[in-house]
Amino acid sequence: MNRLSDELLIESYYKAQELNLSPDFVALIEKEIEKRRLSLPINHT
Repeated sequence: MNRLSDELLIESYYKAQELNLSPDFVALIEKEIEKRRLSLPINHT
């Protein structure tokens, strides 16, 4: 996941939730977001 830009990581998180992907996969993305100390935008379209 180190190759993903911060923006793409956030977009991937929202898309994974939208598509109801595996909770384990979503958790991996969440861990990477936390590791990078990013915050999720509240108003995502």
